[in-house]
Amino acid sequence: MIAAMKVMLVNPRGFCAGVNMAVDVVDQILDLFPDEPLCVYHEIVHNRHVVDRFRHRGVTFVESIEEVPDGAIVVFSAHGVSPAIRDAARARGLRAVDATCPLVTKVHAEAIRYARKGYQILLVGHANHQEVIGTLGEAPEMMQVVESPKDIPGLRIDDPAKLAYLTQTTLSVDDAEVIISALKQAFPEIRSPPSADICYATTNRQHAVRTLATSCDLVLVVGSRNSSNSVRLTEISENCGTPARLLDDRSELDPAWFEGVERVLVTAGASAPEDLVRDLILHLVEDHGAEVEQHDVQREAVEFGLPGSLKNLMRDGGVDPATRSIRIDTGGDTSRWLEDRGIPIRTVDLTVGATN
Repeated sequence: MIAAMKVMLVNPRGFCAGVNMAVDVVDQILDLFPDEPLCVYHEIVHNRHVVDRFRHRGVTFVESIEEVPDGAIVVFSAHGVSPAIRDAARARGLRAVDATCPLVTKVHAEAIRYARKGYQILLVGHANHQEVIGTLGEAPEMMQVVESPKDIPGLRIDDPAKLAYLTQTTLSVDDAEVIISALKQAFPEIRSPPSADICYATTNRQHAVRTLATSCDLVLVVGSRNSSNSVRLTEISENCGTPARLLDDRSELDPAWFEGVERVLVTAGASAPEDLVRDLILHLVEDHGAEVEQHDVQREAVEFGLPGSLKNLMRDGGVDPATRSIRIDTGGDTSRWLEDRGIPIRTVDLTVGATN
C-alpha cells in the first residue's frame, strides 16, 4: 500500500460534445424504435466499452453497407463517412442517421470547397483513421495524406499556388504544428483552413495534460488503444517527461506502475465514459489511500443539437422532434459522486481569471 498518494483529476476530460451527441443518437434510436434492427457503420466512437455496451443492447456494428439488412436503420459514426458510403446507403433504401461530429463535417465542407476551386489538398493525419478515410472520399483525386514531414518530398504538386491543407480533428496539436510548419516551408503559398481543424476538445484535453503532467509522477489516461485522441494524451505526457499509461479500465492497472509514485494525474480521452474514470478513482482511494483533487484547467460549454436525419426519422415514426433533445452526460459530476460516498475532493481552479 502506498501512503499519501495524491490523485489529480484533470478537467476537462472524457466525452466531448461530438461524442456525447453520437452516443446519444444511438441511445435515442434504441429507445424510440426498440423492435427495429439497428446497425452502426464503423464503431460509433473509438471506445471498447461504449461499443460493447451497445452490442449487448442489440446494435450491430458493420464495416460494409452491404452487411446492413434491407430496411434497417444505419447510423454513420462520429468519425464521418465518404460520399460513396452515403450513396450506397441511399441506393439500398436504408434509413440513414448521420451522427458525424459537426467539427468533422466542417473539415468535409472545407475539402469540398477547396476542391471545387481547383485546389490540391494536403490532408494532415493518419491514413488509416476512419475520419481521414471519410474526408479523403470527398475529393480523392484532389487530396493526398501527409502523416509526417518525411512524406513531403514524395507529394505530387501540380501548382504550388493552388494548394491548401486540412487536418484530422484529433491530432496532437504539437505534432500537427511540426507537419504544418514543414508544409509552409516547402510551399510558402499554401492555404490554411479558415479556422483551426483540430477540435476544441482535443486541444483542451491536450493543454490540460501539458499544463499538469510535469507536476506528477505518473499520468493515467482512460481510453481505448484505437482512440487517436487518447493515444495523443499519453504521448504529450511522455514528451513532458512524465510516464503515461493508457488503459481501457481499472482492470488493466499494474501495481508495478505505482512504485515510488506519489502524485498521479488522471484524465480520459474524448470517447471514454466517465463511469470508467470513477471506477479508477475509487480503486486508487480504496487500495492506495489516495487523496483526490480536481484541477479545472478549462471550462467547456459546447453542445450539439439533434442531427436533422434523426429528426426526420422521428417524424417518420410519429415522434415530434421538439419533444426530444440531446441528453447531456451529467455523469461528469464526479465530485458530487465521490462526496456522496464519503470521499473528500478538493477543487483547484486553474481557469483564466481564477484565484485560489
